[in-house]
Amino acid sequence: MPLTLDSDTRRALKKQAHHLKPIVQTGAAGLSEPVLAEIDRALTDHELVKIKLAVDGRDARRAEIDTVCTNLEAACVQQIGRTATIYRPRPDDG
Repeated sequence: MPLTLDSDTRRALKKQAHHLKPIVQTGAAGLSEPVLAEIDRALTDHELVKIKLAVDGRDARRAEIDTVCTNLEAACVQQIGRTATIYRPRPDDG
């Protein structure tokens, strides 16, 4: 189930993400299991990451973002062109 964000949280995350560079880039094969695993690791380490999507077409990029968010229980903060910002809070260690 994808995470949902309210508008204030989304706005704050956009400000945090402004200076970030993409950490993960999908390849020509699209969204494979190793790419999903790398995004999962990056979210665990950083909570907020940018990913670069290699697919053509707005609908195809949106579908990949939806797949990432659903599989990793994350939320898309924003998408600009081929770059998407994904957020997932760290699990509580307590």
